[in-house]
Amino acid sequence: MSIDQRPQADEVADADSHSPQAHWRTVVHAITGWDLWQHPVARVAAVVFSALLMGLVISVPLDLQGQILFSVGSFGAALLLSRTPGRLSTLAMIVLSISASSRYIYWRFTDTIGFTNWLDAAFGYGLVLAELYAFAVLLIGYFQTAWPLQRRPVPMPQDISTWPSVDVFIPTYNEPLEVVRQTVFSAMSLDWPADRLHVYVLDDGRRPEFREFCEELGVGYLIRDNNHHAKAGNINAALKVTSSEYIAIFDCDHIPTRSFLQVCMGWFFKDTNLVMLQTPHVFFSPDPFERNLDTFHRMPNEGELFYGIVQDGNDLWNASFFCGSCAIIRRKELLEVGGIAVETVTEDAHTALKLSRLGYNTAYLEVPQAAGLATESLSGHVGQRIRWARGMAQIARTDNPLFGKGLKFGQRLCYLNAMLHFFYGLPRLVFLTAPLAYLFFGAHVFQATALMITAYALPHLAHASVTNSRIQGRFRHSFWNEVYESVLAWYIMRPVIVAFINPKLGKFNVTAKGGRDRESLFRLDHCTALCGAVGDQSGGFCGGDLEAVLLRRRRNHHAGHQHGLDHLQRHPAGRQCGGGQRDAPDPWHTARGGCPARCHPL
Repeated sequence: MSIDQRPQADEVADADSHSPQAHWRTVVHAITGWDLWQHPVARVAAVVFSALLMGLVISVPLDLQGQILFSVGSFGAALLLSRTPGRLSTLAMIVLSISASSRYIYWRFTDTIGFTNWLDAAFGYGLVLAELYAFAVLLIGYFQTAWPLQRRPVPMPQDISTWPSVDVFIPTYNEPLEVVRQTVFSAMSLDWPADRLHVYVLDDGRRPEFREFCEELGVGYLIRDNNHHAKAGNINAALKVTSSEYIAIFDCDHIPTRSFLQVCMGWFFKDTNLVMLQTPHVFFSPDPFERNLDTFHRMPNEGELFYGIVQDGNDLWNASFFCGSCAIIRRKELLEVGGIAVETVTEDAHTALKLSRLGYNTAYLEVPQAAGLATESLSGHVGQRIRWARGMAQIARTDNPLFGKGLKFGQRLCYLNAMLHFFYGLPRLVFLTAPLAYLFFGAHVFQATALMITAYALPHLAHASVTNSRIQGRFRHSFWNEVYESVLAWYIMRPVIVAFINPKLGKFNVTAKGGRDRESLFRLDHCTALCGAVGDQSGGFCGGDLEAVLLRRRRNHHAGHQHGLDHLQRHPAGRQCGGGQRDAPDPWHTARGGCPARCHPL
């Protein structure tokens, strides 16, 4: 496992070979190393026995005292496992969590839905459906992230003459030249043979100053006579007039390190069926939540969970998503699926789905090789997430991964979970407002005593929290994640439902970047949502202190961004090989040993 994803117990075992953690890891390795487990009969017998035991644990009836004893025992085992190293300990915690959650769901359906009137039934079944959604996402999430692949870079061939040609696409629409300029400079400086590196600015804004800038530098400048299908259409138009074997795509604010191609391209030589490789998106600047709540570089944002653990988990099942930037795609196969997908507004993920349906491999390399600007206003941030959510709902309707040919079981579940995630708006609002059903209408959404609810629900929640903390590690803090999703739930719910009903409604919206967000901006609607979210999660914290936090801006935002650009330029990943001289660094050493590849210069 990478250093970033190893549980603390593994770090303790590595540091002290005589520690209990190290001894436990030795014992586990000895047991799992038995030749018995290589026999197919033994494997089948173990699976059947485990399934029967799980069914018994889930369904056996217990009184209150028995349920409390079971809960205490299982949670104690989970806490013990959380302090032991190894992935098998993580898998054991997942099994305990699934058993507690499944037992709760089984109890909910067998003992708590005996509603006696239509009002109780309406609110009660709504809550049950929301819990089913959360349970499904929990199960698929465990499947998706239990064993991240943690792919490493592969060295390029020594013979530079075998390296392919690469087109670098930098699509832009309304971003200022000062944002695009540094991306173009860095793309031109990529450590790749100069005669096989072609940089193109794809300007959907058709601006004269961009044309002059590109002519001055000698890079390609491509425009079209319309803006159909937004970014996807822009790239597809460029595909028709360019010819390199591979295409590297960067959003116009994403600045690549010089090592990008050498770190990433090796996998295409090793796996000839690989057609797309994605790297993480990291940012120089804070997003609106990080800026307003002063958490930038102090707590992980929501993107770090996806790029830190989810994509790595997807990679195990050959289901890595294309994320629209910081990625390489092979031209031949991209043209085979008709170019970048235009049927939905999340053209990137849909393109990867199409490639996977044809049996091609996709990959994720958790080695940051570029950095960009985060969204600068809460309205822009919410608008971007609404587009992602609407696009996933469109895919769920028009090209659902559960159906159709070409996908394996693991790929279907990974894509399904990505789509289910963005339907969280309605269930979360149900959870937040369920107590109001009793306060305002006297509805009894649970047909059970408070003690029984506690005995079954608390283990379910506690196991899920501890297990996800073990899996997600530094990539997610539970409290702030709850606040974040509670704020967005109000805005995401309606567009997702509308898009699922009618996928053709709505249009692509461009996320503004590079603005001078210097002035304090007070949005009453957004403040109200955030107040409610924080109040729900912290027992009523709201008012003047929160308002002060909301209005706070980081004064050194843009100064910090410029510092990051200077930092990248001062630390090149290797010498330019354009002149034919082979002097490239080892890609893994470059990626992990130097600050440019980590892309966290601030």
